Amino acid sequence: DVQLQASGGGLVQAGGSLTLSCSTSGFTLDDNGIAWFRQAPGKGREGVACITRSGGRTYYADSVVGRVTIFSDNAKNMVHLRIIGLRPEDTAVYYCAQGRYLNDDTWSRERQYPYWGQGTLVTVSS
Repeated sequence: DVQLQASGGGLVQAGGSLTLSCSTSGFTLDDNGIAWFRQAPGKGREGVACITRSGGRTYYADSVVGRVTIFSDNAKNMVHLRIIGLRPEDTAVYYCAQGRYLNDDTWSRERQYPYWGQGTLVTVSS
């Protein structure tokens, strides 16, 4: 079974940084990737960043370019999301998800991801 577990959330002051981690297991295909989504209070879920397993292509939401880095440790089946310059509007529950056939057009679509982790809360204080 595919399993994902997100961790690393917490309370951070504005301007600070945080690294979220996603532990993954149960993958058998190469044409897949891991994405981070977030859901702020009262808002819908949005894609933040994605990394593909084969080739290590990365995709980022325009709203986080320059502040977010997604990277993987394939040997440990981990995917991390580094966020710097945190802002109060980054406050959200962050989810990692596994999907397939990811490209520049598809990576931010929730329906592209059949498997989701439980989410980790990031709260940024002003």
